[in-house]
Amino acid sequence: MTTANFVDRPATAPIGEDLRGRVAFVTGGTRGIGAAISRSLAWQGATVAAGYGSHTAHAEQFRADLAGELQGHAECSVHQGNVGLPDDCRRTINEVIEQHGRLDILINNAGINIDKIVLKMSDDDWMKVLAVNLSGAFFLTQAALKHMVERGSGRIVYVSSLAGEIGNIGQANYASSKSGLFGLTKTVAREAAFQLERAGKLTDTGLGITVNTVTPGYVATEMLASVPEKVIDKVKSSIPLRRLGRPDEIARVVHFLASDASSYITGQVWGVNGGIDM
Repeated sequence: MTTANFVDRPATAPIGEDLRGRVAFVTGGTRGIGAAISRSLAWQGATVAAGYGSHTAHAEQFRADLAGELQGHAECSVHQGNVGLPDDCRRTINEVIEQHGRLDILINNAGINIDKIVLKMSDDDWMKVLAVNLSGAFFLTQAALKHMVERGSGRIVYVSSLAGEIGNIGQANYASSKSGLFGLTKTVAREAAFQLERAGKLTDTGLGITVNTVTPGYVATEMLASVPEKVIDKVKSSIPLRRLGRPDEIARVVHFLASDASSYITGQVWGVNGGIDM
């Protein structure tokens, strides 16, 4: 099985100016899909604040490596916190705003899984996954949205999962948490527009605040590195495009939803999965 070339693939987009002057906070932003998102936003000029839960040495190395790639084109910082704790969610949002002066883009990417069938899943297994994947996204959004409404613009993107759309054996907690992001997306999208209108900041020419979700399918990341080749082959055979996705392919869609070009798209769920759910 050859997945390393997907995991380690560098950003392929040329350095641009699409997000120059914007500040983006990417939770789980130093590994896998999150790292690809951080790179994509930074390569388009955004100041990127990458969140991480533990492994400070790895996070600092990621920051240093990204700074080296960018060669001064954009800034990058890293911020430690447990997304499963409401106070940490609020603290990291405030930390990013205090350090960089603003927050334009929130990418809710952090997630965990504790896989067991329903009959063997403990209370703790259920609560831990929901706390990070769904409640954490809510508390981060709550803190960021207040700032965005005050400024009159912003972008919020949730990274859900194919499992949230079709379910998966052994992932009742994970699938439920990722499915919950769909309802959160549509509700926050409506409320953001309502709040802007009430504040007199919803205009024909304004960028507004948009809220959307991306649902990756099977993506070649570190999580799949230990999966047997025959299992990967079976997965590929179920995908119309007959291959796994790459982290940078997810990142490009997130980047679009974070840009000015997506200002008329809100409350939507974008599948990036090779057609597996057709």
